[in-house]
Amino acid sequence: MATWNSRGLRGSSLEEFVNLTNEKYLEQNLALIQKIPTPITPINIDKGTRHITLAYFDQKSTVDYMGAVQGIPVCFDAKECHTDTFPLANIHEHQVEFMKRFEGQGGIAFFLIAFTAREEYYYLRLSLLEKFWERRNSGGRKSFRYEELEPEFFLDRKNSFLIPYLEGLQKDLDARD
Repeated sequence: MATWNSRGLRGSSLEEFVNLTNEKYLEQNLALIQKIPTPITPINIDKGTRHITLAYFDQKSTVDYMGAVQGIPVCFDAKECHTDTFPLANIHEHQVEFMKRFEGQGGIAFFLIAFTAREEYYYLRLSLLEKFWERRNSGGRKSFRYEELEPEFFLDRKNSFLIPYLEGLQKDLDARD
């Protein structure tokens, strides 16, 4: 059973950027995406502030976000990376299995990776992640490098979207045709 504490807030600025982007997409009727909360059981609650200071996860979380984009079901997870090497240990087997099943049902699954030192965002297609995953499972690298990524899936900030992941989604859809 996993325990929750303040370390869980490490990706909070990325999460806030994704949430603000989702609000803009909703306002413009482009997408309806919701943050999926991870169910927890509180153990300790600070009586003065009523904040949870210790809790256990009830179950393994699957993805951070789910919804629909113009009738297409989507799910994705957001991850931060502080260097140019992303450890695959930051992605869990049950997440990949869920995403594969989600795509098997006709949805699109992906990861948003924030390369914080570069202030860049990347749309990681599930198909590319699976290649890195397979390499790891075959005894290869347990990470992937920035240089290994598909350049066209880096997301350029434009308009009022902090992380314009719908551009990555469109490229992903085009690559599937």
